[in-house]
Amino acid sequence: MSPSATSNGVTNGVNGHIPKLEFETYHNVINNELTRTAKTRHSIDPATTEPIAEVPVSTQEDVDRAVTAARAAFKPWSKTSLEERGEKLVAFADAIDHYKDDFAKLLTAEQGKPLAQSYQEIGMATTWLRTFSTMKIPDEVLEDTEDRQIVHRYVPLGVVGGIVPWNYPILLAVGKIGPALTTGNTIIIKPSPYTPYCNLKLAELGAKIFPPGVVQALSGEEDLGPLFTTHPDIDKIAFTGSTATGKKVMAAAAPTLKRVTLELGGNDPAIICDDVDIEAIIPKLAILSFLCCSQICMMIKRLYVHSSIYPRFISALVEHTRTLKVGSGTDPDVFIGPVQNSMQYEKVKDMYAQIPKQGWTAVLGGQELPADDANRPGGKGKGFFFQPTIIDDPPEDSRIVTEEPFGPILPVLKWTDEDDVIARANDTKMGLGASVWSNDLDRANRMAKRLESGSVWVNSHFDVAPGVPFGGHKWSGIGMEWGILGLKGYCNPQTLWLKKRV
Repeated sequence: MSPSATSNGVTNGVNGHIPKLEFETYHNVINNELTRTAKTRHSIDPATTEPIAEVPVSTQEDVDRAVTAARAAFKPWSKTSLEERGEKLVAFADAIDHYKDDFAKLLTAEQGKPLAQSYQEIGMATTWLRTFSTMKIPDEVLEDTEDRQIVHRYVPLGVVGGIVPWNYPILLAVGKIGPALTTGNTIIIKPSPYTPYCNLKLAELGAKIFPPGVVQALSGEEDLGPLFTTHPDIDKIAFTGSTATGKKVMAAAAPTLKRVTLELGGNDPAIICDDVDIEAIIPKLAILSFLCCSQICMMIKRLYVHSSIYPRFISALVEHTRTLKVGSGTDPDVFIGPVQNSMQYEKVKDMYAQIPKQGWTAVLGGQELPADDANRPGGKGKGFFFQPTIIDDPPEDSRIVTEEPFGPILPVLKWTDEDDVIARANDTKMGLGASVWSNDLDRANRMAKRLESGSVWVNSHFDVAPGVPFGGHKWSGIGMEWGILGLKGYCNPQTLWLKKRV
């Protein structure tokens, strides 16, 4: 058994009492104990490439212990009332909110996003938890006669493995914890190796609020995920990440017939009609294209602009995007921080390298920030920074159009015919999000209903809410998170036949 660094001997975080939490050391959370491992590792601050604190490297033994604890906790937790579960979720939200300054600084350090965007993510996470605490899957009476009643209901699955990505580690962890717990399951969080810190602290805070084994977290290296997906006593995997990894998760879950929810990559199109107010929508579109250094699956990745307004539109977009400050997330007024990790940096760097090779026209940016630039935001030779880049009308079959760059480089393309642009927008294996922008709502609604995506917006993009289902079509995922439909994904459906006479 791993040595315990500390235990749950503090107030439970309910009725206004906020548990104590320090942000200097990081441990696994197993059965409400903070545990160490023989081997440790560290992640880095992507703005400076400097190391952060050491974190555990979990083994099969750690996973087995956590699963055993989760399974032991499942039956008593599933028998608690919905009201009691909701109270604890609210207490969890209150505790996160109490430490929002510490979480925001830590999130910016490990993820790289500007501090203002870190606060925004934390605010969303607590809103999500409070909303989940009020949600209930209703039983559905299918038949009720003198002879019998037939009820369709949902019962919890058991132990959930939540695999969390590095772009929104707090919100996307909470977005799995809340639905799992409110439906009566227990959950073990596996953070990305690139961003383990906030997830470990979330679980440590949860250990002071929830019963032992209900919320746990294990950090590790790339080999930790398969230990979750193949474990015979984990009943469901809730995964957010790339399509390529999602396919591996699905294959690994097959031998044990695990339930899976897969929220995967996107290549979202936004279609701009000729009747829009260019000056009004440009700031919105720039934010929705470059927020979080464009490292969001539901960011605008392809911008289709009607040819009659294209010259004015792209000029205005370039001028506005030029005002978006690139730099360390702790610097004032920064909007675009660094790419989060070296792996993604090399992928984005390769996409930038295609600009001269393929003859694309970069009307803004087009290069990474030189490593030897003394004015580089993270310091000379440090940080994973790129200038935001806009590519002017590249070929439809070019990589910048067909692939998701997951970095601050945006293709803008012309269109004239409505049927043609719908076909081009849908010509992808991805189907996460899409949007239409027009002052003619009938036209926009007609076009929107033809787009092949899990979420479709009119005159907005990337709107999300905890009570609204969210997921992808095609290669962008299986199942939905959030909303009542998302909660059902953490349950087994059950039909109950009640014969009224023996």
